[in-house]
Amino acid sequence: MITIIGAGLGGLTLARVLHVNGIAATVYEADESAAARTQGGQLDIHEHNGQQALKDACLYDQFRALVHSGAEATRVLAHDGTVLLDQPDDGTGHRPEILRGDLRRLLLDSLPEGTVRWGHKVTGVRALGDGRHEVTFAGGSTVTAEVLVGADGAWSRVRPLLSEAKPAYYGTSFVETYLYDADERHPAAAKAVGEGALLAPEPGRGIQAHREANGVLHTYVSLARPQEWFAAIDFTDAAAATARVAAEFAGWAPELTALITDGETPPVLRPIFALPIGHRWPRTPGVTLLGDAAHLSPPNGEGANLAMYDGAELAKAIAAHPDDIEAALTEYESALFPRSEAEAVEAARDFELVTGANTPGSLVTLFTAPQPS
Repeated sequence: MITIIGAGLGGLTLARVLHVNGIAATVYEADESAAARTQGGQLDIHEHNGQQALKDACLYDQFRALVHSGAEATRVLAHDGTVLLDQPDDGTGHRPEILRGDLRRLLLDSLPEGTVRWGHKVTGVRALGDGRHEVTFAGGSTVTAEVLVGADGAWSRVRPLLSEAKPAYYGTSFVETYLYDADERHPAAAKAVGEGALLAPEPGRGIQAHREANGVLHTYVSLARPQEWFAAIDFTDAAAATARVAAEFAGWAPELTALITDGETPPVLRPIFALPIGHRWPRTPGVTLLGDAAHLSPPNGEGANLAMYDGAELAKAIAAHPDDIEAALTEYESALFPRSEAEAVEAARDFELVTGANTPGSLVTLFTAPQPS
């Protein structure tokens, strides 16, 4: 039995691909239910990792039925509203968009009943020897894991078994908000966003938004400020917090600032953290990591894809070595470490192109550069 901590996309993909290969797993999740909290916005799922993982999970056709048609369109605007790039979704793209919640539900529904144990918040993990580990949950219950996988995100409780590395603040935070019925109620902002993604960056700050189904505009405002700057804002006072964040964009086009000031949900602070590039650990019997627990990086559209790919690759390694789990974990990590290091380097580069000193020109160049065949 494989014990997986965390019912995010990576942990669920691992459980599903194991199930496809006839291997049982149990997933322990802190949330009380699948509906306990919102699951974030839209994801673009890439051919070489996320889509491949869904094929390994035998869920690719079901995934395609949930894709948000037209959402691969991309616009880049200057702060005054000037359109610098407008790439429509002409149907030839290779990164279809899907809501994270829809994708998670697809994975959950594909697992045998009882696979996910909800309401199990990990409070401690300790080695018992011979590759076995004891996991303790809030309330005092425990489980002994013969094979333990930390799929529990940035602040993984499993990671300390393997590594002393901790995520560090990346110098930038996002502030998240939503507009609803945008075409009717916020037409100027809806027009600025277009049919897919909008990016309006300047060095150290920017407004990003994505059109989701049913006229929803999901906005992330980015600001390169120390954590102390954000700590001085009372985010429990939605109006005051919104005004303070909007003040950083004084003089910007009103159709852009409306994505902040007209927000219909309280602004939510999302600080960006990352693990060191090249994070790895010595082979430790009976335990490994995947996704953000293993290689948290600044956002560049790859995080969910990599977590799912990690999960699928780990499951396939276990299926290939059913009687030698150490061989399976060695094979998985031998591929994971160079792959995740290369992806972390690319994520840091992409984040600089979006937020750094040469944006928005560097961002336009990124989007218009020829793609490798």
